[in-house]
Amino acid sequence: MKNENLYRLPFANVYPYYIAKAEKKGRSKEELDTIICWLTGYDQKQLQQQLDNKTSFENFYAEAPQLNPNVSKITGVICGIRVEEIEDPLMQKIRYLDKLIDELAKGKAMEKILRT
Repeated sequence: MKNENLYRLPFANVYPYYIAKAEKKGRSKEELDTIICWLTGYDQKQLQQQLDNKTSFENFYAEAPQLNPNVSKITGVICGIRVEEIEDPLMQKIRYLDKLIDELAKGKAMEKILRT
């Protein structure tokens, strides 16, 4: 998928896959939402509005209240690429979330995932 196509894709279209990945590994939707809100600054109500509005990935991150200041602590490889080396700012934000969800699915403690 080209980046532009991904950027236009509604976040709500991918969200069920995020939930399924977490739940398949014994984690909860609530934990997933906590991670999304931590990363983006949305509260639960704002997150639900973004899902209901079928906001694109591009607008989901553009409208995010504030990217977490500890986002630079998210490091590692996702899809064969180091997240800290991704040059496209939007793709990096998308991959940050992918990395956090991978950590959730691998059973990492929430304190470690949220870099506290």
